[in-house]
Amino acid sequence: MDKGLMGLNDVREPSLYTVKAVFILDNDGNRLLSKYYDPELYPSMKEQKNFENNVFNKTHKADNEIAFLEGMTIVYKSSIDLFFYVVGSPQENELMLMAVLNCLFESLSQMLRKNVEKRTLLDNMDGVFLVVDEIIDGGVILESDPQQVIEKVNYRADDSPLSEQSVAQVLQSAKEQIKWSDSKITFLHDL
Repeated sequence: MDKGLMGLNDVREPSLYTVKAVFILDNDGNRLLSKYYDPELYPSMKEQKNFENNVFNKTHKADNEIAFLEGMTIVYKSSIDLFFYVVGSPQENELMLMAVLNCLFESLSQMLRKNVEKRTLLDNMDGVFLVVDEIIDGGVILESDPQQVIEKVNYRADDSPLSEQSVAQVLQSAKEQIKWSDSKITFLHDL
């Protein structure tokens, strides 16, 4: 057998399914958010939590950004009282996983107005799930630009509650809603 062909069986076909899981833990290792994209990887909640505990125990005091555990490539980042993790297969490109992690963190940072901490994250979980879903769908990376993610999620800084807006901002928002409402009525009338 030709030695040049011997290692070809070890090469895997390229796949768009690069992300196996994403999860966010608090500084005690408790799950705040998790999404697993490979149903065979950790099929039960118990297996997922065991994996997350192992990952947290290995990474929460480390200064690295990449870990290899249980045959997985894991990139991670911490912020105040949160730990963000993106998990890929062992042969996955760490830079690709890091791009996903950075996009997730920067998108959440913009959405949460630079206040990336547990309380704020929990208060905005609906938006957090939208951000994750805009970045990754079924393990496929859809977006790596935080600005694009925020635009798609439509979570801009000017979407603050009325109590935090100036009178001019409230009036502008009301005008836009009236214009939209008028155009909707016109459209329905034309039908």
